[in-house]
Amino acid sequence: MNKVNVGVVGVGAMGHNHVRVYTRLKNANLLAVSDLMKGTLAEVSKKYNTVGFVDYDNVLKMPEIDAVSVCVPTTYHYEVVMSAIEQGKHVLVEKPIAFTLKEAKDMVKAARKQGVKLATGHVERFNPAVLEAKKLLRDKLIGEVVSVSAKRVGPFPPRIKDVGVTIDLAIHEVDVMAYLMDSPVSKVYAHVGSRLEKCEYEDHAEIMMEFYNNAIGMLEVNWLTPYKKRQLEVTGTDGIISLDYIDQTVEIFGKNARNVRVPHHEPLMEELDSFLNAIMLDEKPKITGEDGIHALKTVLASMKSAKEKTPIKIDMD
Repeated sequence: MNKVNVGVVGVGAMGHNHVRVYTRLKNANLLAVSDLMKGTLAEVSKKYNTVGFVDYDNVLKMPEIDAVSVCVPTTYHYEVVMSAIEQGKHVLVEKPIAFTLKEAKDMVKAARKQGVKLATGHVERFNPAVLEAKKLLRDKLIGEVVSVSAKRVGPFPPRIKDVGVTIDLAIHEVDVMAYLMDSPVSKVYAHVGSRLEKCEYEDHAEIMMEFYNNAIGMLEVNWLTPYKKRQLEVTGTDGIISLDYIDQTVEIFGKNARNVRVPHHEPLMEELDSFLNAIMLDEKPKITGEDGIHALKTVLASMKSAKEKTPIKIDMD
């Protein structure tokens, strides 16, 4: 197999980017797209010279399609992903993997039973700055890790209508932190709130996490800041690694202080290329359905913690 025949279900903001990237990847052959919004569907299908359907079943029933990206609103992830799995398609589903933990676990079980790959779209894991930070941590350039902190803030995005800032933004950092710490989250304590009248869910969250390796994570996310900031710092016994997701830069402060040269790449391009290679080489996706479950479980526990005003333990099952 030299190319993977793909389709995209949901071609709004994120799905449009999936379509754009698939048309540029040498190992992808985009065959069809789907969206309920006829105007958006017509625009995207014409721009990228592909077949468009309002009903996503028409995409899933195409026997020549090997894999699909599912980029519909979170509340519809389960329905679309389960249908794709039933049709024998490999699936990359945008984060969060599902709306509930039960849905996520059922999706993972179904994919395993059907023998197809299920990847979760935590795109920041493919950010060159994150990958570089992971190498530096592996090489112990800041000694033993003590804590990791992140700030992911910016203005309110009107297109987000079905979830709050915890599931939309905090879930990115939960996944990245667990990846960098090489450990799942064991306990979480959070405060969330809502200040914007135009947002019916929480628009800011402050979350503290404890990992099973005893490292501590601190996270601030909001839709209140008038500018975007996406930054993370890892503190170790010999220094600090500081990264900027947007600029794709990494700096080390302390014993091995330096500016680290980071080759710039589009994270989504790397993510979709990795997904297709996993299919072609019959390997496990770099970000699995189980990874998606961990991230979702942690943010849901954060929301429970905020509601009950108490720390919540997270099992490893």
